Amino acid sequence: MSLKVNCGGDSHNVFVYGSLLADEVVHVLLKRLPQTAPATLQNYHRFKIKDRVYPAILPIEAKKVTGRVLLGISGLELDILDDFEDVEYTRTPVEVLLRDNSEKLQVHTYVWSNPNDPTLYSEWDFEEWKQVHLNDFVKMTDGFMQELELPESKPRVQTYESFYKQENDKPLES
Repeated sequence: MSLKVNCGGDSHNVFVYGSLLADEVVHVLLKRLPQTAPATLQNYHRFKIKDRVYPAILPIEAKKVTGRVLLGISGLELDILDDFEDVEYTRTPVEVLLRDNSEKLQVHTYVWSNPNDPTLYSEWDFEEWKQVHLNDFVKMTDGFMQELELPESKPRVQTYESFYKQENDKPLES
């Protein structure tokens, strides 16, 4: 399998490390499952965020984040991902190491916009997230996509906050 995906024109590669590791979430957003490759991002750390179920990454020397690269993302799909990540994240060019063949690949990823955020703590765990939050997160993502198609759509953070306030009376993090 060749991972030489055209990065010119309208095709992008995006490193994901949180809720977008779940095929169910990617499929709701993009209406398809793109080719993926397991990858590692060096010198970053994946944090839990107080009162959120999704993680954040920030540059931290000598740490690493495992995830996957979504390959061959169109410009329109990248716009959808930008809207989904909203103002809390900044799309950032980074270099990842593909775990299959140690090849380096230039990609986009979403880095937490506030490097001094006091609500970041500990290490976010995907397997724990899948068990506890996947089903509700897919429902919230579906609501976000329905909202995105409206002329006056709400930002994703607002969709997230209203969904979790209305759906859950329990705390989001243990």
